[in-house]
Amino acid sequence: MTASFMDIHAAADYLGPGAVEVNLYQTEISDIVRRRGAFGQRVRQVPATGHPSRFFEQTAIVSPTAAQAFVDPRNIVATVGSPTRVERSVPLKALVSQINYNLFDMEVGAQQSQFAFLQAKDLADAVDGLMRTHDVALWNGNDTSLSAPTTTQYYGAAGQIVAGGNVATIATTDSIVDGLKATIASMVANSSFEVKPTAIYANPVLLDLIDRELKQEFNVVLSTTEVAGGLTVKTLSTQAGDLPLIPEWALSYTGTPGSGNAVLPAYIVTESLIEYHWLTDANPRVFQLGATGSLAHQMVIVKFGAVIVKSASAAHYAVQVHR
Repeated sequence: MTASFMDIHAAADYLGPGAVEVNLYQTEISDIVRRRGAFGQRVRQVPATGHPSRFFEQTAIVSPTAAQAFVDPRNIVATVGSPTRVERSVPLKALVSQINYNLFDMEVGAQQSQFAFLQAKDLADAVDGLMRTHDVALWNGNDTSLSAPTTTQYYGAAGQIVAGGNVATIATTDSIVDGLKATIASMVANSSFEVKPTAIYANPVLLDLIDRELKQEFNVVLSTTEVAGGLTVKTLSTQAGDLPLIPEWALSYTGTPGSGNAVLPAYIVTESLIEYHWLTDANPRVFQLGATGSLAHQMVIVKFGAVIVKSASAAHYAVQVHR
C-alpha cells in the first residue's frame, strides 16, 4: 500500500524559518442580506375559520330609499328593510422550504469548531427566506381571484386593491403631495362608509421624491414617527390625520424616475381591514424528517395562510405616480 501526502505549500500562506501560516477566518459572517418587509410585520394576524376562511361584510345599514323615508305623520306607512351583508372568503395557500444537513460536513464542522453556529444560522436563514417570499407575495402574489384561485400564490394586496376599483393617477406635471392628499380627502368624504386610512406604503424612491418636492416648493421637512418594529418614518398631514409614509422595498416601480416614463405605485391603506388568515400557527413551523439513505438531516419549513383586503372598494386606494 502506497501512502500519498499533499504538499503543505498547497494550503499554507507562508512557509519560512520558524513560521507556518495557514488560512484562518473570522468566526462571524458579514450579513446585510434583506429579509423581512414592513407590511408583513404590520398586517393583522387572525386564525383562519377553515379552508377557505370565511367572513361576512356589511355593505350598507339597510336600503336607504326603502326603509328610511319621510312620511306623512298622519299616515305612517313603513317599508320593511334589512341589512345588506355579503359572504366573503379567502382560500388558504401553502409555502414550503427545505434545508438538508450532510452528516459528514456537520461532523467536520464540529471537529474544527470554527463555524459552530452555522447549522442554527442556516436554519434561521431558511425560515427568513420563506418569510421574505411571504412578504413579497403579500403585495405582489400573482393569483387573480379569491373565489376561483388561478395560481398557488397569494392574491396580493396590491391586486385586491386595484380590483376594488379605487385607482388614481398623478401625472408627471402634477404635485405628488397634492395628489395623495386629495385622494385621501375623497376617501374620508365617502358618505357610505366611515373610512380613515392609517398608512401610505410606497417604494423608498417615491418617498424621496415626496421629500424633495416639499423641500423645493415649500422648504418643508416632514415630521417623523416610530411605527411597529422600531422603524422611524416620515409622516404626511392629511384629512385622515398624520399618516406614516412607510418605505416598502417589495413595491417595485417601472422606468427611470425623472424621464417621464416611470410609474411608481403608492398604496393608501386602512391597516385594520387587511388581515392574514393563518392555519395552526401564524409563524412558520419547522419539521425535522428522518435521516435519508445518505444520512442527511432534512428540515422542512411550512406556512399556511392567505391575505385578505376587506372593503377593498372603499377603505384603500392605489395611486400611480408618473415621473
